[in-house]
Amino acid sequence: MKKILTADNTETFLNENVKETYHSYTGAVEEALKKYALPCNIKEKAKSGQLRILDVCFGMGYNSAMAIDVALKSNPDCQIEVIGLENDPEIVLKIQEVNPPIKFFKYYKQLTPDNLSFIKKNVSVKLLLGDAREKAKELSPNFFDAIFFDPFSPKTTPEMWETALLKEMWRVMKNDAIFATYSCARMVRDNLKEADLLYSDGPIVGRRGPGTIATKWI
Repeated sequence: MKKILTADNTETFLNENVKETYHSYTGAVEEALKKYALPCNIKEKAKSGQLRILDVCFGMGYNSAMAIDVALKSNPDCQIEVIGLENDPEIVLKIQEVNPPIKFFKYYKQLTPDNLSFIKKNVSVKLLLGDAREKAKELSPNFFDAIFFDPFSPKTTPEMWETALLKEMWRVMKNDAIFATYSCARMVRDNLKEADLLYSDGPIVGRRGPGTIATKWI
């Protein structure tokens, strides 16, 4: 994999198979904060004392590591649980090669394809390696407060945006959970609707169009 320096001076990698980077060229860490942690109201949700995050297509973990920073700043005693879904062990190995300005990320360096979980005080992180479409079926219903949905684009990996997987997201979300993704593609939003997820525009970060946030239709 080729390492890429993004505009906010943080690193990502180019996946040669799909010819896409794991983060936006405009800023890998900026994206983690503004496309996921902020629109999912992590700061406010942490004040409840418990926070559960599902990080779909975990990559190197920037999105959930940033959310942990935000949550602990809001409530240092918050009990945080992160579950990540990732299909590619090679990108997990790349965690060792990057040092983003995310305070909690140093603990993510414990993660390898042979060591898929760790606990640091009141934070637990667990990575499930394999096809997210199958691994999602193993997750408990009505469990997560936030879902960060970050596959490669609908153009290159349309199977990751199909209604079946989005229905699994609906199943594992709490009633007040928030789903966030960077894409606003018509197909994505149509499939969210089919999965009984109510969508609206997310923030515009480094793209011409907005991201998408969604909540459960109950």
